[in-house]
Amino acid sequence: MSAETLNYDLGVRAVARCDLMGAPPYSEHDDQLVRRYLTAAHAAALGTLREWMEAAGMSVRCDGAANLIGRYEAAAPNAPALMIGSHIDTVRNGGRYDGALGVMLGIDCVEALAGRRLPFALEVIAFGDEEGSRFPTSMTCSRAVAGDPVSGAGALRDADGVSLAEALAAFEPAQGEAPAMRRPGELLGFLEAHIEQGPVLEAEGLPIGVVTAIAAQKRLLARITGVAGHAGTTPMHLRHDPGPAAAEAILAVERICGAEAGLVGTVGRIAALPGSVNVIPGAVEFSLDVRAPTSAVRDAAVGRIAAELQAIVARRDLALTLEVTQDLAESPCDPTLTAMLVAAMGDVGVAPRRLPSGAGHDAMVMADLCPSAMLFIRCKGGVSHNPAEAVDPKDAAVAARAMLAFIERLAVERGGAKR
Repeated sequence: MSAETLNYDLGVRAVARCDLMGAPPYSEHDDQLVRRYLTAAHAAALGTLREWMEAAGMSVRCDGAANLIGRYEAAAPNAPALMIGSHIDTVRNGGRYDGALGVMLGIDCVEALAGRRLPFALEVIAFGDEEGSRFPTSMTCSRAVAGDPVSGAGALRDADGVSLAEALAAFEPAQGEAPAMRRPGELLGFLEAHIEQGPVLEAEGLPIGVVTAIAAQKRLLARITGVAGHAGTTPMHLRHDPGPAAAEAILAVERICGAEAGLVGTVGRIAALPGSVNVIPGAVEFSLDVRAPTSAVRDAAVGRIAAELQAIVARRDLALTLEVTQDLAESPCDPTLTAMLVAAMGDVGVAPRRLPSGAGHDAMVMADLCPSAMLFIRCKGGVSHNPAEAVDPKDAAVAARAMLAFIERLAVERGGAKR
């Protein structure tokens, strides 16, 4: 089989493996893809990934944070590793390729080596939690690996009242495993392949692109508190209703974030409490996600939003609390690895294209531990976090070839191979 055919097959296989994991037992539901951290669906995914990793020639372990890691040894023992991977969890009613494709392509790269050893090891990692779809924080697992664990993460509870610590203690694959944290020097770099989750590559007719930087993001939980009352007996002018105030606040987020290029704000979750149709809510809670190319731009916008919300509740005689639940600075990708990845695009005949990422990724956390780079893969319509998410297997094949070219270039740079 020729190298070109082999690589194409690998790309097809990566997509097919993602498709396989789009249904039970790898999903918590029959009618939509939901694979949350530390659930039975997560455990099922790790079991099958372990089989694929072992078949590719890797030794496999699960760490104490429930990340699955396959290691393909170097030519010499105890060599540092290039880590390749992404996350295996999904949002509710999500797509099959977000995160998972990067894991499958990592396995493909090891399979393509067919037993050949490099001057460095390859490690393929499936992070257990990046989305934060179960517990009220995200990137829990990459932060554990990078040595920056979420403060008080064990006490965080899901919608059913189960704490993260309780869920982890009951998760069989991680029981008794070593801590997730890695030491500086163990990894020479981290490479994450991920669907673009945007329309740029498709608009330009390109199968892949190289990420230059990942945007800064801040997540907050807003709570506007008023006075609950009977829906039929309390006149409109005598109400202290947080509902209209929340609506006004959301429109303020749209107005403020829409006034500056590169700045985005999203209210993705809202709840009126206590949640009865015949009760004026006593409080309204909503999430707030603000992102920008830099922390300075993002924080200035958050300040403007906070001031506007305070003015809204003061005018309506209500109360406001704002709690920061996540604060991630912008993360430039490593210039050396990025240049090597751009060169690898040329090696496989794709015009170099650099672009920023507005979405957060594990790579931005791993950059605190080791040099990190990202490869984007075209997705249909730029649609993601949606069942309509789609990837052309031919694009995945190009990504696999580019990743292998990157590995070859890194091997030359490490002095253990010739191009």
